[in-house]
Amino acid sequence: MSGSSVGSGAAPCRFAHYFVICGIDTETGLEPDELAALYQWLEADRQGRDPDAATTGENFEQSPLKRTFKSKVLAHYPENVEWNPFDQDAVNMLCMPKGLSFRTQADQREPQFHSFIITKEDGSRTYGFVHTFYEEVTSPQICSAMQTLYQMHNAEHASANPPSSSSSSSSSSMDSLASSLDEADSPTSSSSSSSSRGGGGGGGYDASRDTLYVSKALCLITPMPFMHACRRFLSQLHRAVTAATAPPLPLESYVHNILYEVPLPPPGRSLKFHGVYEPVVCQRPGLSELPLADFPLGDAFSLLGVENLVQLFTCTLLEMQILLYSQDYQRLMTVAEGITTLLFPFQWQHVYVPILPASLLHFLDAPVPYLMGLQSKEGTDRSKLELPQEANLCFVDIDNHCIELPEDFPQFPNKTEFIQELSEVLLSFGLSPKGGAPPRTGTPAPRSNPGSTPSTPGRERKAAAALRELEDDGRNGNLAGDELAVLELLQGNATLERLQALAKRTGVTVARVDALRAGVKGQGTEGQGGRTAAEEEELRNAKLSVQLREVFASRFTTMFADYEAFVIQSSPDLESWLTNREQMHNFDKASFLSDQPEPYLPFLSHFIETQMFATFVDNKIMSQWEEKETLLRVFDGRIDKARLYNVRAPSLRSSNYQRCTILKESAQAIEQRLMKIDHTAIHPHLLDMKIGQGKYEQGFFPKLQADVLNAGPTNNKWSHRTATTQRRKDRHRQQTEHLNLDNDLKEKYMQEARSLGKNLRQPKLSDLSPAVIAQTNWKFVEGLLKECRMKTKRMLVEKMGREAVELGHGEANITGLEENTLIASLCDLLERIWSHGLQVKQGKSALWSHLLHYQAREEKLEQQQAESPVPHVAERRKSESAIGMPSLRVSVIQDMRHIQSMSEIKTEVGRARAWIRLSLEKKLLSQHLKQLLSRQALTKKLYKRYAFLRCEEEKEQFLFHLLSLNAVDYFCFTSVFTTIMIPYRAVIIPIKKLSNAMTTSNPWVCVSGELGDSGVMQIPKNVLEMTFDCQNLGKLTTVQLGHDNAGLLAKWLVDCVMVRNEITGHTYKFPCGRWLGKGVDDGSLERVLIGELVVPSGEEDSGRGCRTPPLQRSPSQTRRISITSLSGRGCKPTSAQIQEAIGEAVNNIIKHFHKPEKERGSLTILLCGESGLVGALEQFFHHGFKSARLFQKTVFVWDFVEKAVAYMESADQMGDLQETAEPLGMTCQSLCRYVNAINSTPRSIGKDGKFQLLVCLGARDRLLPQWLPLLVECPVILRMYEDSALLRDRSTVNALISVLQTLHDFPITLESSLVKGVDL
Repeated sequence: MSGSSVGSGAAPCRFAHYFVICGIDTETGLEPDELAALYQWLEADRQGRDPDAATTGENFEQSPLKRTFKSKVLAHYPENVEWNPFDQDAVNMLCMPKGLSFRTQADQREPQFHSFIITKEDGSRTYGFVHTFYEEVTSPQICSAMQTLYQMHNAEHASANPPSSSSSSSSSSMDSLASSLDEADSPTSSSSSSSSRGGGGGGGYDASRDTLYVSKALCLITPMPFMHACRRFLSQLHRAVTAATAPPLPLESYVHNILYEVPLPPPGRSLKFHGVYEPVVCQRPGLSELPLADFPLGDAFSLLGVENLVQLFTCTLLEMQILLYSQDYQRLMTVAEGITTLLFPFQWQHVYVPILPASLLHFLDAPVPYLMGLQSKEGTDRSKLELPQEANLCFVDIDNHCIELPEDFPQFPNKTEFIQELSEVLLSFGLSPKGGAPPRTGTPAPRSNPGSTPSTPGRERKAAAALRELEDDGRNGNLAGDELAVLELLQGNATLERLQALAKRTGVTVARVDALRAGVKGQGTEGQGGRTAAEEEELRNAKLSVQLREVFASRFTTMFADYEAFVIQSSPDLESWLTNREQMHNFDKASFLSDQPEPYLPFLSHFIETQMFATFVDNKIMSQWEEKETLLRVFDGRIDKARLYNVRAPSLRSSNYQRCTILKESAQAIEQRLMKIDHTAIHPHLLDMKIGQGKYEQGFFPKLQADVLNAGPTNNKWSHRTATTQRRKDRHRQQTEHLNLDNDLKEKYMQEARSLGKNLRQPKLSDLSPAVIAQTNWKFVEGLLKECRMKTKRMLVEKMGREAVELGHGEANITGLEENTLIASLCDLLERIWSHGLQVKQGKSALWSHLLHYQAREEKLEQQQAESPVPHVAERRKSESAIGMPSLRVSVIQDMRHIQSMSEIKTEVGRARAWIRLSLEKKLLSQHLKQLLSRQALTKKLYKRYAFLRCEEEKEQFLFHLLSLNAVDYFCFTSVFTTIMIPYRAVIIPIKKLSNAMTTSNPWVCVSGELGDSGVMQIPKNVLEMTFDCQNLGKLTTVQLGHDNAGLLAKWLVDCVMVRNEITGHTYKFPCGRWLGKGVDDGSLERVLIGELVVPSGEEDSGRGCRTPPLQRSPSQTRRISITSLSGRGCKPTSAQIQEAIGEAVNNIIKHFHKPEKERGSLTILLCGESGLVGALEQFFHHGFKSARLFQKTVFVWDFVEKAVAYMESADQMGDLQETAEPLGMTCQSLCRYVNAINSTPRSIGKDGKFQLLVCLGARDRLLPQWLPLLVECPVILRMYEDSALLRDRSTVNALISVLQTLHDFPITLESSLVKGVDL
């Protein structure tokens, strides 16, 4: 957007590149607008009507004055400029986006002003400023042609049946768009148009009676957006033509002057040049200031209101699809340019078409982020406008001051304080932050739809009333009153005054009142310093714009103050960087995010994934080898300055809001430049034209003399200046040539590097054959596929990085937050793919509507099959062979029904996202989508030939990329929908060989997960399987299993418990391998079992993955059937293995606490699970334990602990411990207290369970290292342990104590299922 992007040569120094005149070509006469016709033809073809009939017959429906006729570029000077070739079609289309419009003397003929922008392939921009006015048609041929058209139109109407002639197919997606854009806005009042419809003369055109006028456009094309200056120059030019007396010089002099003799002001300077009647001033910001943006930002804020504008700004930063909608071209331009300038230091990287000509409507189908402006027809309702895709669309209805936002997107950091600060700036200029008010301008606000109605006082009153209604209407949040009145009220009220004084004393600011006061004061003292009202207005606009921009810019300087520290500079030179650009990480996202305040994360994690951020980092890296990109240079300068003054809060992660400190200076800089003009251009002067040239009639813009306008002056002082700078540049270029790559090659690399959407930034406006449309769509298809590859790869590396950091794969990682960002962007990509090339739009989510079509078809088939039953043999055999769980059927429909039954999700887009998350968690996304697309007939019915989903090869690759996501475990459904009810199925699997499969007691079970537990549930006797519904438990962690010991056969040997989440299909196995019953094993009637996720075995038997794994996989089998019998088998772990196991267990717990909170998983597993701390300590205590069976009774470690405690208590009573050191006595008491509490618990947990509980409580309360010496010192140890036992080796015990002490830094919390019933 900066001027630097405009080629080389003398070019950058010229204020304007071209002067263009567009209008009617009297030679060729009236031609219907072909592009509009092509568009109608495409539409008809798409809807299956006969295209040819559509183009020929249909046009008679519209009254001829409303039809679009082809405009032509009548002249442009100079012929061509080498650094900015003239693109005739684009300029013609954007000068008159709706073609020529005709008027009669009865119609409104105010001149209009609008601007446009042309973006070239390399992203550089050229601006156009257009003044459109109406000129009388003098050519008799054209008048008679119009007369003939009217006669045909009336005849057609008389013969046709008027009411039925309206088109019926409004369901089509683009149809309503077309109808809202085909005709130029109706200029005539409703009564006259209705009479013309009836065929009477009232509103028609009759050559004998009416004067015919046609639109003509004067346009300046400039390298920089000096909007105000161009607007004033063009309107003076037009005034010269309509004035009664001729201007001082021929018009050629003024055009020649602006084209060749007015330079661009140098950075930081202002320039005065001369129009026809008065001088025009423009100024350009200095090198360290924000780049030039001359569109009045205040207007954008007034149109939308601060809140809406900040939301729109956030959507733009997150690269959503943005569609602006207004009757007025200039408003579209103001909002689009306003939003893009606020992005500093970032730049919009995708399709950018602020004014979308009617013939390019198919561009709304683009499955990429875009920012486009669409002109609405007066009186068209938004509801009639059907857009191809809305899942990710931000729709901005400028004229009604409201916006529709995409469903869930993160808020901008510190949004409230940010809005507050912006509101204060607006108030200080007397504008309402609520918006909805039309901008107050010194010159009448130009409305550029050629049909704006005459502004009569009555109409204005109506408009004002409507506006008041709008302000009172809560829907827009506009509750703004008149500020002056508010201020008077505040000043007149003594209590309020006192409150205000009090507030000031206590340090609360009452900024808004002060701002009001300043604003009202400011309004009183205007027009000073000898400036005209228009100049005053312009200065005020410029100051307001720059202050608003500064507030935005300072947000980014605080948010990204340290970004440089995270840029990864890994290449030795530019060439190798460009070649490896795709594969390399060039920004350390994880570390950057972990450095940010928590509230910023949702926004930042999305934002650093965008193309604009990637390009910003690319520019930063390239600045080592090349000149810095302008925006980056200014931004870096500001960061350095902030560091110098140390404006940043000392604490790095502070999310305190820091206000912008340089508002005054920035406004002063502008004011000073305008007060003291730095440069004045040469005055317009007589050119050497022949006598008699340059005459013209009043009211008609003359044909200018091309010979004098096509070449610039040969000798003036600044063309010489440019020649010297050019020589200097050439020298510089030769020096740097050997550093640089061949430029084309570099450009090619950069194109590829910035990949998506770049080559589509500006659709080629000229050639619009169906072949070109197909070509564009093909680019979209390739782009989508590439984006899919990048996204899946990124998601894999993220996850793998987390699960296999030790493989050196990926980076140290952050959070479910980032995972959520990536999944959200995958959902968005799928929505875009599904809405590409849709035949007919239904509902807001294209993916969900496709699923619904599929569901309807499948359910119909199911019904037909139900009527003619076919035995499902294979199915039954599978389920019988499964011991544990009956398998879950893989079914797209079933998953849809789960989502449909969730009352929490209210919208279609939400359902589609939930379905994607569920499929991803079940590792079925690719399979489901393949199934969905396998119904070819359905896909053909819903999609056009060029749609992504009908490109076979790309579709296959796309499904393959999605398949790669099955390599990792996502819990993106379970962890997001935490409040939904989920059906679970639990199966208890006894060991049949050794135990009665039957039991007479009443078993119960309680399932716990990270989000809660199910409560105790009775299991129906001897069924051993149950299903229960319960609010989402999250990932499952423990199961408590027990029975009431009733009846004769109350002993029960359980192998494991399996629990499955019936929605996501996640199955957890809780190994047990122990008895439950009095007098057997350790006498336990209930056990806490620790779960692990069962991995389904392979794709082909996805149903079978839920069966019980083979017995030896049950982890505790080896450790627990009975530790004593192990001693006989000679497979005891060695002392080295035991110590290693303890170290490993403690290590895992420490690692657990170093992970971000959302990712930690279950601590219970690390304490009590296989290779957990409890198991490792149990082995330590079992080493050298004399547990010979005395009279067939097994001795457990818990027996040793109980004996030790009994000894201590008796010793304590005898006073032996009195002389021991005080702390030791305390420790003794604590150990005794804990052991007794565990023994007296009402739960009948066995001895091993009690030992487990003691270890867990000791770890939680940081007492384990203190208890160990007590147990070691206790004489009981001599009786119960052999000499070689680890517990009797002092150095080993001391090592163990120091290892356990490392756990003291971490807050260990225990699940309620572990500590239930222990009263401490």
